[in-house]
Amino acid sequence: MPKVIIAGCGFLGEAAADLFFSSGWEVIAFGREDSARRLAGKPYEVRSQDLTREFLLAPPWRGADALIYSVSTRGGDAEAYRSAYLDGFLNALAAAKPRRSLFVSSTSVYAQKDGEWVTEDSPADPPRDTGLILRDAEGVALASGGYAARLAGLYGPKRSVLLKRYLGKEAALDGEGSRWINQIHRDDAARALFHLYTHRCAPGVYNVADDHPATQREVYQWIADFLGGDLPGQAQGEVVRRRGASNKRISNAKLKATGWLPVFPSYREALPELVRAEE
Repeated sequence: MPKVIIAGCGFLGEAAADLFFSSGWEVIAFGREDSARRLAGKPYEVRSQDLTREFLLAPPWRGADALIYSVSTRGGDAEAYRSAYLDGFLNALAAAKPRRSLFVSSTSVYAQKDGEWVTEDSPADPPRDTGLILRDAEGVALASGGYAARLAGLYGPKRSVLLKRYLGKEAALDGEGSRWINQIHRDDAARALFHLYTHRCAPGVYNVADDHPATQREVYQWIADFLGGDLPGQAQGEVVRRRGASNKRISNAKLKATGWLPVFPSYREALPELVRAEE
C-alpha cells in the first residue's frame, strides 16, 4: 500500500488526505493542535505537530512514496513565512526522506500587472520577501525531483471571501472591476495534487487554477445574478489587496495536458454549493 504524509492538514490538506485515503493509500497527517482535535475522528492518524521545529516521524514512514507540504501562516510577515514554508519544509524532508515531495505554493509568485496570460514558463519575480521565500521553498522541492503546485485563490464551502463579502454587504468593485481574479475550488486542488502522483506526472512546476479567470465585476455579477441581488458599487478610497497589485490570467494548460480536469470549471458552477453551505 503506498504511503503519503500530509504535512499541514488544514482546509486543503484535509481534503487531500481524505482523497488519498479513500483511494487506498496509507495516510498520516500533521497539523496544528486545533486541527488535530477537529480531525480526531478521521480513519487515518492525525497528529499535532509544530512543523517549524524538530519533525518527529516513526521509522515505517521514512521513505514514504509522497510528502505533501501544505501549510498556511494565516497571514504573517517574511519571518513567519520563512519559518512555516521554508524551515518547516526542510524539517519535513529531512525526517521523511520521501520518494517525491510536493510543495504547495501560490500563483502570487507571479507579479504580472497587465492582464496577460501566465504559464509556468512566465517570469515569477515576486516583489515581496514573502513571495521570494515561496520561490526558495519551491526550489527545494524541484531540486529533489519533486513538484511545486502554484495554487490560485483557494475557495470552497464556508470559505469564499468574495461570497462572504457580498452576503455581508461589504463587497465593492475596485475601480471598474476589471482586475482579473484566478481561483480554484479546494476539491479540484486536492484532485490535482492526487493526480500529479497517481499519474506519475513529470516533476516540475504546475499552475493549479480553474478554466475561467474572471474579472472582479464578472464574479460579483455571477453572485448577484444567482442570488437575485445587485452588483456592488465602486470602492471608496485606495484598495489594499492581499495579493498585491498583480493582475494576470493564470493558465492551467500544462496541468490539463496531463489529463486533470476541474469539476468546477469556473466559480460560477460552484455557486450553488457555496450558497447552500452558508445557509
